[in-house]
Amino acid sequence: MKHLLFAVLLAGGAAWAQAPAPSPAASSADVPPAAAATTAAAQPAAGAVRSQNIFDVKPDASADPGYAGQTNGERARVQPGNNAPMWRQVGQGVTGYSSLPVTQAPEAGNLIQRFVQYPGSRFTNAGEAWREVRNRWIIPYGAALLGITLLALAIFYFAKGPMGHAPADGPGRRIERFTPFERAAHWSNAIAFCTLALSGIVMAFGKFFLLPVLGPTLFGWLAYALKNVHNFMGPLFAVSLTVIILTFVKDNIATMADWIWLKKGGGMLGGGDEEVPSHRFNAGEKGMFWWGITVPGVFVVLSGLVLDKLIPGWGLLRGEMHIAHMVHASLALWMMALLLGHIYMGTIGMRGAYKAMKTGYVSETWAHEHHALWAQDIRDGKIPAQRSSEERSGPAAAQPAAAARSTP
Repeated sequence: MKHLLFAVLLAGGAAWAQAPAPSPAASSADVPPAAAATTAAAQPAAGAVRSQNIFDVKPDASADPGYAGQTNGERARVQPGNNAPMWRQVGQGVTGYSSLPVTQAPEAGNLIQRFVQYPGSRFTNAGEAWREVRNRWIIPYGAALLGITLLALAIFYFAKGPMGHAPADGPGRRIERFTPFERAAHWSNAIAFCTLALSGIVMAFGKFFLLPVLGPTLFGWLAYALKNVHNFMGPLFAVSLTVIILTFVKDNIATMADWIWLKKGGGMLGGGDEEVPSHRFNAGEKGMFWWGITVPGVFVVLSGLVLDKLIPGWGLLRGEMHIAHMVHASLALWMMALLLGHIYMGTIGMRGAYKAMKTGYVSETWAHEHHALWAQDIRDGKIPAQRSSEERSGPAAAQPAAAARSTP
């Protein structure tokens, strides 16, 4: 009985505590609750700042025929706080005010670039259009091009094997294929290009295969270091490319023999091992010179100089940088794919080719096998067998030229 009485008293006390207290300010019969809330909202506390409600000024402003063409100042008079005209102009690439000199920062007043449509992109602002071209076209298709090239070279090597039979240092008269100056120009250009290619591959594709392995910190330092190597190696490549073009252009002019070489595929596609006669460089090497090195190389160098801001008056606008980057990346990938074939033929793809560029000399048998017309011109005395002043040593140097001419 005592416990029951205690429970009843506890329940009654809880109900009394939860009951609402009567308002001393006004009687519920005089002012309804909804009206009281409206009155309180309409009377802010003394000293408070009341925000502007655009609908309190002119709620039907959007019905004005010239509403869409209003400036930001005109819109502020009818709908304060509505800055849509200003942001619409920003999105359209309108240049605003900037205290920076135009000569130093010509686009300082442009937050968003104008709408353009690059090849392969949507019609959108220039920055987004460049990003679409890079991420949807250059990166995936560039990687596919390099991968397909490596796969094709591997298949060709295992199916065909190294070309040629005669070693570059075989018996017989020594013929100078490359002078010391030509070899120095070649190796300088080759080292510069390989450095640029490797650093460019890391910067373009490294986040896909190096970032998961190295982690963001190490990969960030590596990419930053290779970016600086890339920038400083570029001028060396430009100078060596100029020397390469001027040195080898005279021997890379097309002749009728090149059309015959192309018609027969250089003798590489058939079942036989005999190569099509050619002069010092065959049609394939001449095509590499023009379309794998000279023409794309010139545009890669020029676009790289724009990206480095080394050409006065160029590279100050973002649109110029977009175009320069797209040209630079696309042609660089093209060069890498073609020069992979050049590196293959100069190393494991042809017997004696690497030693010819390393030492500068080949045997007359090697010259006849790979460049029969060039070897014939040497035998006929039209081209000297020794073009530089460098003297060869060894017993082969003492062989008389008449005996060497008898070598097939």
